[in-house]
Amino acid sequence: MIETNYNPDVLTCLANLSNDEVFTPPNLANQMLDILPQELFSNSKTTFLDPVSKTGVFLREIAKRLMIGLEKEFPDQQKRLNHIFSKQLFGISTSELTSLLSRRSVYCSKIANSKYSICETFTNETGNILFNKTEHEWRNGKCIFCNASEEVYNRDETLETYAYQFIHTNNPEKIFKNMKFDVIIGNPPYQLSDGGAQSSASPIYHKFIQQAKKLNPTYLSMIVPARWYAGGKGLDEFRAEMLNDERLAEIHDFPETSDCFAGINIRGGVCYFLWDKTHKGDCKITNYKNGTASKTIKRPLLEKSSDIFVRYNEAISILRKVQNFKEESFSKFVSSRKPFGLATNFTGFSAKETKDKSIFLYRFGDNGFISEKQIDRNKEWVNQFKIIVPKASPGSDIYPHQILSKPIIAGKNTCCTETYIVVGPFANEKKAKSVQAYMNTQFFRFMILLMKNTQDVTKKVYSFVPTQDFSETWTDEKLYTKYDIKKEEITFIESMIRPMQVTNE
Repeated sequence: MIETNYNPDVLTCLANLSNDEVFTPPNLANQMLDILPQELFSNSKTTFLDPVSKTGVFLREIAKRLMIGLEKEFPDQQKRLNHIFSKQLFGISTSELTSLLSRRSVYCSKIANSKYSICETFTNETGNILFNKTEHEWRNGKCIFCNASEEVYNRDETLETYAYQFIHTNNPEKIFKNMKFDVIIGNPPYQLSDGGAQSSASPIYHKFIQQAKKLNPTYLSMIVPARWYAGGKGLDEFRAEMLNDERLAEIHDFPETSDCFAGINIRGGVCYFLWDKTHKGDCKITNYKNGTASKTIKRPLLEKSSDIFVRYNEAISILRKVQNFKEESFSKFVSSRKPFGLATNFTGFSAKETKDKSIFLYRFGDNGFISEKQIDRNKEWVNQFKIIVPKASPGSDIYPHQILSKPIIAGKNTCCTETYIVVGPFANEKKAKSVQAYMNTQFFRFMILLMKNTQDVTKKVYSFVPTQDFSETWTDEKLYTKYDIKKEEITFIESMIRPMQVTNE
């Protein structure tokens, strides 16, 4: 039955601008506030900063908690409001529009010192929620602060430049005149176009985290894409910095973005974390699936012989069993991108075999034929048995995953474009078929999942997969027996990875 007097929270109804700049629902903001020490909200000296305020939701929800926590110290409601908004809550907006929206939701007026504002002590229109238009600083076609493309973002002044104030300075402490913040919390923009091909973009969310640490808060919490777990484009240094930081006290991990942001799909999911200046040691990890939290486990951020974060708590025991065998990594068989030097958009092929073009080409769309002289890399692989598999994983982030498209045995006189990566080559078809069967197992694809946080299935994500004796054919049952995978561990693997649909092609 629908409540006729239900008054919805407008901040739950806002449409996101894009996957790059996502609004935070109030319930999610409160989940993040719940992991902070709650005594902070009963202390009239605690200061809070949202350096990327888009709707003001964090500041608004903090204000609600402070209004309850400070009631005894400030019995008069108006004095309590004045103190909280003028002395404890601070924000930096991402644009002029979001600054107005933030002030409206926090102060109940887009003009902080208007007669409609619930805080009576402001003497200026902005209050403590700032927006100062900032410019990119270009060098060699890129912004030195955020890596934005000059070609894309150096445009008409009436258009948004996305030069975010908080990260476009070497001295963030000067924004609020060297003020000390106890808590920095927010949801930063995720990426900016870097001017590359096919809507290429560079991550920027990590820059907000690094900048926040410069302000030396006691607590830092942000919600960001989880791709940093495994590093990658612009994130390797940041990943190492985070995973070797013993002040990282909690990670709340959402492989399915929809568990946080309805209607948004960020490949690899998202996470929010708690960084605690006083914490030292292992990190509390909580995974979420279909809105349900797993059992929280306290564990190291880095497993032995690993430089990436393994997100799933239930996977740790399985990974350790496999690593105890000390087998070579299957990644030794996996090629780098563009295995034959042919780009995805390569067009120099013939639709039919000709005398000059007789090498069969696997490509996105219809296959074709090319000549040997068009291949500028790994020519020796052309006449060997190999397996090709699409570099991009199929499907969405909804469980169970497939992880890999069906591996294809590519025989002699074949090659492929960058759409595929090559596994092999192998001495004969029998060995190639054994490897193909192994790649089809749920075990194999589960071990890839532990490294995979983006759509691409590159050479690196095969690192945890152990090499087998390919003189025999491997099945999940044989692999579970070999590695002593218990019933509950098998159940977890099979809840994460769907069986491969194998045909007789």
